Amino acid sequence: MIKVDNLSFSFPQKELYKNISFTLEEAQHCAFIGTSGNGKSTLIDILMDPERYLFEGKLEIDPTCRIGHVSQFPQFDKTKETTVYEYLGEEYFKIQNEITAICTEMETSSDIEPLLEKYQFALDALDSIGGEDFESNISKKLNLANLMKLKDLKVSDLSGGEFKLIQVMKEMLSRPDLMIMDEPDVFLDFENLNGLKNLINSHKGMLLVVTHNRYLLNHCFNKIIHLEITEIQEFEGRYIDYNFSLLQTKVELQELKIAEDEELERNENIIANLRVIATYNSEASRGKALKARVKFQERLEARRIKAPFVDIKQPNISFGMDTEMEDTTVVQVDHYSAAFEELLLDNVSFEIKSADKVAIIGSNGTGKTTLLRDIFKNNHESIKINDDAKVAYLSQNQGEVLKESNTILEEFIDAGFKTYDEVRSFIASYGFEGEIVNQRISSLSGGEKNMLQLAKAAASKANVLLLDEPTSHLDIYSQIALEKAIADYKGAILMISHDFYSVVNGMDYVLIIEDKTIRKMSIRKFRQMIYASHFDKDYLEKEQNKRSIEMKIEVALKNNEFELAKVWVDELEALIKLL
Repeated sequence: MIKVDNLSFSFPQKELYKNISFTLEEAQHCAFIGTSGNGKSTLIDILMDPERYLFEGKLEIDPTCRIGHVSQFPQFDKTKETTVYEYLGEEYFKIQNEITAICTEMETSSDIEPLLEKYQFALDALDSIGGEDFESNISKKLNLANLMKLKDLKVSDLSGGEFKLIQVMKEMLSRPDLMIMDEPDVFLDFENLNGLKNLINSHKGMLLVVTHNRYLLNHCFNKIIHLEITEIQEFEGRYIDYNFSLLQTKVELQELKIAEDEELERNENIIANLRVIATYNSEASRGKALKARVKFQERLEARRIKAPFVDIKQPNISFGMDTEMEDTTVVQVDHYSAAFEELLLDNVSFEIKSADKVAIIGSNGTGKTTLLRDIFKNNHESIKINDDAKVAYLSQNQGEVLKESNTILEEFIDAGFKTYDEVRSFIASYGFEGEIVNQRISSLSGGEKNMLQLAKAAASKANVLLLDEPTSHLDIYSQIALEKAIADYKGAILMISHDFYSVVNGMDYVLIIEDKTIRKMSIRKFRQMIYASHFDKDYLEKEQNKRSIEMKIEVALKNNEFELAKVWVDELEALIKLL
């Protein structure tokens, strides 16, 4: 229903796509992935409204194709008084009222023909969204997402995560031929994330979903579209199989590349020798041999393997500290309470030691961000911060930490860097190189902004990190780099997260918010709780084992041990079949 053929598009400062092609067909649930800032959201905008963009190539959209859209940050008019049920059924009730009005008018009108036409048009519109089954379909969607309890609540009383899910349901209820969603998982707690998974898997139409969420990627999609460095790659199948295919290709390409490099080096040596000979032997045949060798070398360089999808540069996140603290309490919370229109947390107490890595877990709207922000501000009578603690904060409201009107260079000068060259050297390892450093922060993607926040936290050399949803908007490569940085960090971390991979892979224990209070839970018990609701037995252990084997393959490739890498690839393939 949608065909993109050799499409190219550039902004003045950046080329986004170069002759990209892909198709979207009926019944495909497609994940749209790629590193942050490569243009996924812009491509969605082009699909939604191609007339706004001057692109080269062809974009063919079936004229009968109706497109639904859930934006990255859906907004609701808070002044509008409506319940969740009324909001979900808005289009249905509007058509029903229109039909009633037409019928009333027909009772007294002498010119019935145009009214019959309007009546049929309204009936067709009603039929296109499910007709008389619409009200029961609302209940089915709410049950799928386990949100029936919200049915009679006002939309204005919902948390951000709950509203995001309601927005997804509303678009699905309109039954578009293609539904496009841009990071619908951001900031969803795990219960709501599971609800989103159920909604996606039950949806009968085409889906194109921008997501970096490993849980959704592993459980929801039958096609992958991967955008990297102006190029696109399509894959029919599961994300886990796509990832394995990339790894296999990487092993093959790197082995081939080593052979190519050796051939290039041999040829360079021959050219160097011929140049030396040419300095004291001017025979024409010597010059021809040299030219032939140089042309051969150019051909070798031209066919050198370029693989943007298997050689993605992972950012190098590293949290160091100016002062490493001895085993002591760095954050003390005693009898803390918080309210926002209603009581969120009541009489909460806990402490964080200098090397603790702790996740705060809880449903959307339970006061996690309020608590973390109060710890950072350190002006609440129930919170004490150790005098030797140097605290860095990453906010899910990125404007709290980043000045949107600054360029990237200006932001780090404001943070204490002395020169632009010093800034450039530091932020290069976080993926910010070239002209992007002169862009205003307001123009960056959500993932790029979060990566900037992580870079600022790293630059501060803090010994206490307060991280509010640090993996949100981050691409998978950056998420894994962050997990490694957390594992290597020697200081204390208090992290709000709904990404159970990050929690299980990096935290010592969790603090769970339930019934306006907090209780401590071991990672082992947290896993058991997750298993009981959402996973097959031993799923996370298999996932961790998978990651361990992938790292062994990476090490083997670094050492050019290709036969060993192939052995690990075979073991990984067997494990993936179990997942």
